[in-house]
Amino acid sequence: MSAALAIALAVQMQKMDHPGHMPGMTMPAAKPAATAQARPKPATRATARPKPSASAKRRPKRAVPSPAVAACSPEHAAIGHCEAPMPPASADACPPEHAAMGHCTPPVAPPPAAACSPEHAAMGHCKPAPAGTALPAGDGPAPAPPSPTYADRIWGAAAMAPARAQLRREHGGATFSQVMLNIAEWQPRRGADGYRWDGEAWFGGDIDRLVVKSEGDGRFGARASGEVQALYSRAVGPYFNLQGGVRQEIGTDRRYAVAGIEGLAPYWFDVEATAFLSDRGDVLARVEGYYDQRITQRLIVQPRAELNLSAQDVPRDRIGAGLVDAELGVRLRYELRREFAPYIGVSWERAFGETRRLRARDDGGLALAVGLRGWF
Repeated sequence: MSAALAIALAVQMQKMDHPGHMPGMTMPAAKPAATAQARPKPATRATARPKPSASAKRRPKRAVPSPAVAACSPEHAAIGHCEAPMPPASADACPPEHAAMGHCTPPVAPPPAAACSPEHAAMGHCKPAPAGTALPAGDGPAPAPPSPTYADRIWGAAAMAPARAQLRREHGGATFSQVMLNIAEWQPRRGADGYRWDGEAWFGGDIDRLVVKSEGDGRFGARASGEVQALYSRAVGPYFNLQGGVRQEIGTDRRYAVAGIEGLAPYWFDVEATAFLSDRGDVLARVEGYYDQRITQRLIVQPRAELNLSAQDVPRDRIGAGLVDAELGVRLRYELRREFAPYIGVSWERAFGETRRLRARDDGGLALAVGLRGWF
């Protein structure tokens, strides 16, 4: 048995191509020894790079292509090759998870209009509710005025009531008065000099007043013609008053009911329009106005116009239907004080139509005027 084992081992050793190698293995040929003449030169930077082996060229790298972000499949995202984008949420449905990852911006809930803060309004998240002069026009009731009662905490409401009443009287609830003589002048004329006056006095508050007016003219040595009116005046706005009352002719028994309006028109024109109804049914009207044009703080020019009209002929009073007469004038005054101002000017008067025929002997004309304007 030992002899058979030795024979088999000898046969196997003969089948080997080279000592120490297994059958079928091919060993690479040994490189010849390098001689001194074949010693390679030192490699430069370009040649120092090792060249890839043939096996490396034959074996390509195994790389997984990175898909586009828009087409990142769950498999690629699971092995870390791409990041799957989160679908952008709408502004109205931005959940907290998407907002935390920066995929959307959660909207800011707009506060109600009544509680719109200046910060939200500046960011355009809300619009403040209109208030004050921004409210639309309407006829709704005004808001209740504030009534601060802080002093009542110390002094008591009973002690403060007289002080508040006095405050209201001094700021809108007080009564005032004024006497104004707008025209008081002498008019030199041929034959007989004339004179003229126009003024009023009133007493009351900002809304309700009692007004007395008077105007007229005449010649020295002859009877004057004029009138006196007693009126109730009611404010209908910041600049105009409605007036009503009675008118009494000076030197006659003729009386009239009066209704009119006066006030300050745009561009600072003082205007007045009045209708008269006599106790005999005669209807008359008057329109007048003037304007104070300041040249300096004390020197003032006042143009003035007055028109009288009638709805019918009144021969007894030498009045014809239509435009009865007109007076135009301009006066230059100098205010020594606001309440005292002498003036000089010219005045032109003329009757028209049937009235001019009835007043043929007294047709007016152009006249010089020297007078005084004052009030207190």
